[in-house]
Amino acid sequence: MFQKVKRLSFELVTYGIGDVATSLVGFLLLYVFTRILSTADYGVLYLLLTVELIAKLIFRWGIDAAFMRLYYDCHDEPARQRLASTVFFFLLAVNGGILAIALALAPFVAGQLFGTGRHTLALQFVLANTFVGSFYFIPFHVLRIQGKAVQFSVLTFARSIGTILFRVLLVAGAGMGVLGMVLADVCVTLLLVPILVRLFVPLIRLTFSWNVLREALRFGLPRVPHGVAQQVAGPTTDAMLLRLLLREPVAVAESQIGLYGNGASFGLIIKLFLSAFEYAWAPFIFSTMKEPDARRTFSVVTTYGIAIMVLLAAGLSAVGRDLIRLMTPAGFHDGARVVPWIAVGASLQGVYLLTSIGLAIEKRTEYYPLSTGLAAAANIGANILLIPRFGYIAAAWSNVVSYAVLAAAAWLCSRRFYPIRYEWGRIARVLAAGVIAYAIPTAFVPRMHPLLGLLLRGSLVAAAFPALLALSGFFRAGELARLGELLSRIRPRSTPPPSSVLGLSTAPITVPVQAVAAEEAEIAQIETDD
Repeated sequence: MFQKVKRLSFELVTYGIGDVATSLVGFLLLYVFTRILSTADYGVLYLLLTVELIAKLIFRWGIDAAFMRLYYDCHDEPARQRLASTVFFFLLAVNGGILAIALALAPFVAGQLFGTGRHTLALQFVLANTFVGSFYFIPFHVLRIQGKAVQFSVLTFARSIGTILFRVLLVAGAGMGVLGMVLADVCVTLLLVPILVRLFVPLIRLTFSWNVLREALRFGLPRVPHGVAQQVAGPTTDAMLLRLLLREPVAVAESQIGLYGNGASFGLIIKLFLSAFEYAWAPFIFSTMKEPDARRTFSVVTTYGIAIMVLLAAGLSAVGRDLIRLMTPAGFHDGARVVPWIAVGASLQGVYLLTSIGLAIEKRTEYYPLSTGLAAAANIGANILLIPRFGYIAAAWSNVVSYAVLAAAAWLCSRRFYPIRYEWGRIARVLAAGVIAYAIPTAFVPRMHPLLGLLLRGSLVAAAFPALLALSGFFRAGELARLGELLSRIRPRSTPPPSSVLGLSTAPITVPVQAVAAEEAEIAQIETDD
C-alpha cells in the first residue's frame, strides 16, 4: 500500500507544480488586470466562463471520463486505437453541427445575458475555442494513464503560461478588454494544435466501432447531466443565478457578479490541489482497485486528503481578506467576504472526489446525476431564497450547502456498491483542528498591513494545525515511521540522477527517477479490466 501512496504523492506533486507555478503568475497579474478591468468587466467574464463550462460539458458528452475508464479495458494497441478513433470521429461529426447552431444563436444569447449585443463576438470565440479544445482530453488522458506526469505538466504549464502572456499582450498592451481575455485563450488553443497532433497520430486510425461508441456513451452520457448539475452546484455558474436574481440594473448586477467572482477566485485557490489530485487520483483508483488492500489504501488516502483540504481551507479563510487587500484596488475589497465560504465549499468538493469512487469502480455512473442533481437543486433553492435578501454573499453560503449535499449524497450512493470503512474518528479530529487553527489568527491578530497580516495569519494556521493534530493523537506510530522513511528517500542527493523530458531537466523533483520508472513499469503490467 505504501508504494501506491508514494506514487500517488509523487504524481500529485508533479501535476501540481505546473498549476502552482502558472497560478502564482496569474495571481500576481491580478494586480495589473484589476486596475485595467472594472468589476463589471469581471462580471461579463464570469458569465462567459459559465457559458464555456456548460459548452465544454455538452461538447464532451461525458466521453472524456468514459475514455479514461475504457482505456484500461483495452489489451492491445489496435483496441486502444479503435477506442480513440471512435471517440474522435463521433465528436467531430456531432459537435460540428452543434457548434454551427450555437454560433447562429449567439446574438440572441448575448442579448439575454448582457442586455446588449456588444459581447456577441466574444461569446462566439468562446464557443469555437471550446469546440476545438474538446478533443484535447484524448492525448492528455493517455499521458496520465501512462504515468507520464512530467510530460503532462510540461504541456499544461506551457498552455497556462501562453494564456497569461497573450492576456498581458492583448489586455494590458492592446487594451482589448474582455475580448482580449477571450482571444488569448483562442490563440493558445490554436498554437497547441500542431503539438498535440503529434500525440494524436499514434492513436487515430480510419476505424469506427458502434459497439465501442455504445459502451462509451453508456458510461459517459449519465455524466453530462451530472456535469451540468455539478456546475450549477458550484460557484462558477453562480454568475447566472446572480444575474437572474439580483434586483439591480444590468450594470450594477454585473459589478456585483464581478465582486463575487473575483472573491471566489481567491477561495478557489484550493482547486490547485484538487486539480492536481484529480489528475493523479483516477489512474491511481483504477490501477489499485483489484489489489487485496485496495479499500484500506483508499481509506487512509481519504483521511490525509481531507486533512490537506481542511488545512488549505483554514489557511485561505484566515488570510483571504489580506490577499484581496494586497492584490486588488479598493473597489474589489468587498469580495473578501465570500473567500471563507468558497474555500469550505471547494473542500467539500474534494470530499466528494474522495468518497464517491465506488461509482466509478463499479461502473454505476447513473448515480452521479442523482447526487449532483440534489446538490444543484439545493444550490438553486438556497440562492432563490437568500440572494434577493442578502445579495451576492448568499451565493457563497449556498455554495457550501450544495457541496455538502453533493458529498453526502455521493458517499451514500457509493457505499451501496463499494463500501469502504473510513476513519471517522481521525477525520473528526482533523475538522476540529481546522476550526481551531482558523480561529486563533482570526481572533487574536489585529488588522495590519496586508502583507504582514498574510504572513502572520498564514504562519499561525500552518503551525497550529499539525500541532493540534499531534496533540489529539491523530498521527500513528507506524505512519510516522513510514513518513520518515519516505522523507529519507526523497531527500536531495549530492549527485541526482540525470533525466530530461521534452528537453527540460527534472532534477528539482527529488524522487529517484529509477524508482519512478520501476513503478511505471509495475503500473503498466496491472490488468484492470472489469
